[in-house]
Order: sequence, then structure tokens, then C-alpha cells
Amino acid sequence: MAVQRVDARRNRALILAVAEAEVAAHGADASLEQIARTAGVGSATVRRHFPSRRALLQAVFGNRIDALCAHAAALADADDPRAALLDWLSALTTYATSARGMADALLRDDRDDKDDTDHVNACSARLAGAVDPLLHRAARAGAMASGVTTADLISLVTGLALATEHHPDPAAEAHRLLALTVRGISPQS
Repeated sequence: MAVQRVDARRNRALILAVAEAEVAAHGADASLEQIARTAGVGSATVRRHFPSRRALLQAVFGNRIDALCAHAAALADADDPRAALLDWLSALTTYATSARGMADALLRDDRDDKDDTDHVNACSARLAGAVDPLLHRAARAGAMASGVTTADLISLVTGLALATEHHPDPAAEAHRLLALTVRGISPQS
């Protein structure tokens, strides 16, 4: 990989900082043109660093995705596999309801960037890879209904986040709905 020039690294960091603020304010549909204007660069510079909206959103959400993956790894050997999985789902729910646009970005895999075959939805893939061991352990322990997949769990949480986005307390409502749902996917209450 070629070493980026100092100004290119600075532009990328600036674009990313502006994008984080814009996504926080306007969600996953934040204007790329507005991001470029606020960062003081051309839209071609934004596209050079982030060739698609998805690539930009992946970078915006990257640090928190890293934290969720680390949290899953820390829970991998927990004594209670069910509690570990539910702890992680709760952490994902908290994040998905607090990071405006995150849930929508996770669901965009098949809706946007049809020609962007080189970029899979890295956020979803990383989350799935992190939680797979937790789900498999819980299933082996009989603490999760058969047939529940990691994709199901991520879709469930992103759906809850989207459904509660305009609620006065999105996180509390999403957690309440998650608790109701867990009764259906996990045989132990």
C-alpha cells in the first residue's frame, strides 16, 4: 500500500470528522456535498478517500464497531453463554439507538451501491464475525432457539433502532422491545 501524503491524511481526517458530525445531525443520508463544503474540499476529494456513501459510513462507525467487537471477544468465555449474548445485544441496541444513521447503514447492504461489489457491508460483517461465537455457545447450551442466526439478531436490533428512532426515549423503548423479543428467541426467561 502506498504511503499517503501528509495533506491527503489530513484531508481524510478532516472529512471523517466533518462526516461524523453531519451523520450525527442528519443520519446516514447526510449530504456528501455538504460534508465536502464544510471540510473545505471538493466532492472529488471526498470520493477519492471514500468511493461510496457506504465506505464513508463504515469509516464513521468504525471505532464503535471496533468497541462492539472487542466487547463480544471479552464475553466469549463468560460462564453464562445466554447472559453473554444478551449483554452484547444490549450493547448493540444502546449503540444503534444512540448513533443516528447506524441502524440504517447496517440495513443498506442490498439497497445502495449496486455497482459497489468490492465493498461488502463491512460493519455488518465485522459484527457478525464478532457475535457468531457468542450465538453458537448460547445455542450449544440450549439457551437460544434453533435456527436463530447472527444476521437475524443484527436485523432485529437494527429494526428496533429504526422503529424507535422518533420515540421520546429511543434507547429505553428499544431495550424494552428487545426484552419482549428475547422471550421469543431464547427459551430461558
